[in-house]
Amino acid sequence: MPVPVVVAEIVRSGFVEGRHYGSLVALEADGSVAWSVGDVTSAMFPRSCNKPVQALAMLRAGLDLDGELLALACASHSGEDFHLDGVRRILAGAGLDESALQTPPDYPLDDAAREEHVRAGRERSPIAMNCSGKHAAMLVTCVVNGWDTATYRDPGHPLQVAIAQTFAELTGEPVEAIAVDGCGAPLLSTTLVGLARAFRTLSVAESGPEKRVADAIRTAPEYTSGTRRDEAALLRAVPGAIGKAGAESCYAVGLPDGRAVALKTDDGAARVRPVLMAAALERLGLLDHQGVDADAVRRTGVVELLGGGVPVGLLRAAF
Repeated sequence: MPVPVVVAEIVRSGFVEGRHYGSLVALEADGSVAWSVGDVTSAMFPRSCNKPVQALAMLRAGLDLDGELLALACASHSGEDFHLDGVRRILAGAGLDESALQTPPDYPLDDAAREEHVRAGRERSPIAMNCSGKHAAMLVTCVVNGWDTATYRDPGHPLQVAIAQTFAELTGEPVEAIAVDGCGAPLLSTTLVGLARAFRTLSVAESGPEKRVADAIRTAPEYTSGTRRDEAALLRAVPGAIGKAGAESCYAVGLPDGRAVALKTDDGAARVRPVLMAAALERLGLLDHQGVDADAVRRTGVVELLGGGVPVGLLRAAF
């Protein structure tokens, strides 16, 4: 195992009470490594950061989505009503309904949406699970190609084979490991460098399905995450950027000039993910660029610690 590297400190009342360990990599506009922290060349699971590449593979296989619905195919959505309505629209385009989804039943990811869901007397459901947009797109891709919809999550299914081929192409690396993701679909490994490379490819695309994916995320970031999520706030603050967060504190962002950042923490703590990304983008010099809302970017990286109900500390990047 590589020696763990501290990437953030947990500071309470001026005292460092803990640390997060992890890895980050930043690419230059030409795709070369600008700088890195920790282990960025060993295989890891990017979790839902893989979704934009999965969506690209589906477009190449004949999926016909654009705009907000394509953004939803790339999403770990919050489960707000417009997300669930969008999933139904994707399915209806192929004559399907939510009964075809094989996502595990869940409540909405967003706290407010989950509370509203429960108050309305609704139970856990496959469509409320945050990956239902991706699964809906997978089902539609199967219908377009005449592939079996009952086994679409099987790693040997033609859909998953096509996704794995596109994933290896965009990351520039062979898939070293395949696992089962939280939603039940295959999960493909790459390195942080490979993940950043894939996001760079999407972000600089000038035509084709790659540009369709990037444009969808740019124009409808609330569909890729949610109206109250830090990922959407970051994309609104950085014109032309694309980004996707994933479980286990994974995060990748591609900038329109070709620079990119990918990161992951060892403990998988979700709270530190936006702190690290905001700091990484500042280190890249992004906040000095015309059109970038520097204050808004910084705000996405503010995670306060409370004591007695008031802020008494924060998480701070340490690289």
